[in-house]
Amino acid sequence: MRIKSNAPFTFWWAAVASVIAVLICSDNEAIYTESFSISSTRHNLFSRKNAISKYYLNENSVRQMESSKTSRFRGKTALSMKALSPPPYPVRVTVMGGGNFGLALSTVVARKGVPTTLLVRSKDVASHINENHRHPRYMSDVALPRTVRATTDKKSALSDATYIIHAVPVQYTRDFLETVKDDIPPNVPILSASKGIETSSLGFMADILKECLGDDRSYAFLSGPSFAREICEGVATAVVIASEDMLLAEDLAELMSGEDFRVFTSRDVIGVEVGGAVKNVIAIAAGMCEGLGLGTNAMSGLVTRGCGEMRRLGIYLGARPSTISGLSG
Repeated sequence: MRIKSNAPFTFWWAAVASVIAVLICSDNEAIYTESFSISSTRHNLFSRKNAISKYYLNENSVRQMESSKTSRFRGKTALSMKALSPPPYPVRVTVMGGGNFGLALSTVVARKGVPTTLLVRSKDVASHINENHRHPRYMSDVALPRTVRATTDKKSALSDATYIIHAVPVQYTRDFLETVKDDIPPNVPILSASKGIETSSLGFMADILKECLGDDRSYAFLSGPSFAREICEGVATAVVIASEDMLLAEDLAELMSGEDFRVFTSRDVIGVEVGGAVKNVIAIAAGMCEGLGLGTNAMSGLVTRGCGEMRRLGIYLGARPSTISGLSG
């Protein structure tokens, strides 16, 4: 059964809509210009407070290139999980923190062919990574991609970064950021992979980053069931990135996603932060149940009640229940 079309009726309403659009745009040419720009290139909205990043994305965005290649010829959306590798755009990523998770995220990005700089504290560690492509202490049996370069020079590591990934433990973040904040270029987006609550202030990473680096840049936050070793070994992993700037979240998802590392996006920053912080406490308690031999009943009760408490805390702080039930929790 086919739906009958009404050509004269459709034409009439199209004509009315066109007249209304002309009248509106004649009153405010800027509105017309901006609306046309939004409809043609969505990423012009990226980080209105961030002129440098907005200009970069207009010229080099992953979504822009995918839109011209995949959407035109295959009818797919620009957010494709199979990005070009290596990507033909001047992206450079700096990972702050040379621990297990910093190494894992460096591996994820570098496998996409993106030049990746790992900012570490020790010159000996940096030299060992650059010469042997392995960390001397953390996961020393895991080979790092050759596009990972380690350094202790904060200025050289951060000055030309397109994106910065923060992988320093939460309790040390504030002191660390005080030492590097003058070397971080203004407006460069930051992805936080640190999970937890600062004991001195009871603040989440979103609070710490804005207090230390200001709110004139875009921030994103990563969480999910992801062991560093399994990420490096290429085991299938799914995580979520949350940001108030959804275009930043989508660009990061496109940048990091691959065949064995899938990134989903969310606007619920507090939900992702609560889930990332509290779930680790429940996991430690579950491990204690296992170690003490308390049995499956005790562990099941603990995990169930713990998840309920995590959900209530998230809702109280403004999170969506669905976020707590998702990858972040």
